Amino acid sequence: MDEIRVETDATGAVRTITINRPDKRNAISNAMFDELTELFTLEPPASERVTVLRSEGHVFCSGIDLNQRLEHGAPPLDTLCEAIRDYPLPVVARVQGDAIAGGAFTALFCDFVIAAEEARIWVSLVQIGLAPPYPLTRHLTELASLARARELVLLGDPVLGKDLAEAGVITAGVPLDQLDAEVDRIVERLAKNAPLSLRAIKATLNQPAYEAASTDHIVAQIVKARDSEDGREGVKARLERRMPVYGGR
Repeated sequence: MDEIRVETDATGAVRTITINRPDKRNAISNAMFDELTELFTLEPPASERVTVLRSEGHVFCSGIDLNQRLEHGAPPLDTLCEAIRDYPLPVVARVQGDAIAGGAFTALFCDFVIAAEEARIWVSLVQIGLAPPYPLTRHLTELASLARARELVLLGDPVLGKDLAEAGVITAGVPLDQLDAEVDRIVERLAKNAPLSLRAIKATLNQPAYEAASTDHIVAQIVKARDSEDGREGVKARLERRMPVYGGR
């Protein structure tokens, strides 16, 4: 049984990555870390618009396989999370159940997090004598208020998906029976957009504070999208009151 399953829809626009280890509550082994990180460091094909990250079973992900942590030291959770953040196109997390420790961070580094209302987002590392890698905790302070980030990482108690959605930390918290419909709605909207625009906007959103770093490479992406065939097609289609047909050029 493949512990990481990758599927692409017929159009090539939507890639779905499934963590498939439900008997271990979808804990991520070192080999799985390597495979997932590679999937998020590959250059997307021209047809791709969005990746969905999901899992099988009732638990989204219980985090790092602690048996392997004891055997081999700290697995590269921060490397995986940063690869998800830096992936050029949007990533949507479908969180059907508990996302614990490394599983919580893996979800929270996605661009959109759609969670079941009662799913527990649980950054529990402090409760087992550990601390999250520096960039992961700093990312939480960007997503949430400092007060909410403190609650998540210093107490290590679970917070429900509906509460994080109300606080604006994740995209949406919905009843479990509506989860797939809401994920599909977001994915379908993203898949209709031009890939060069998606790349430029995601790069802009991921950039540190404007004054803190050079933005020349991002400005170049914005200009590339503006002057592309897709950019012209989008404007033309809007004027002609039809859906655009994007080619990634």
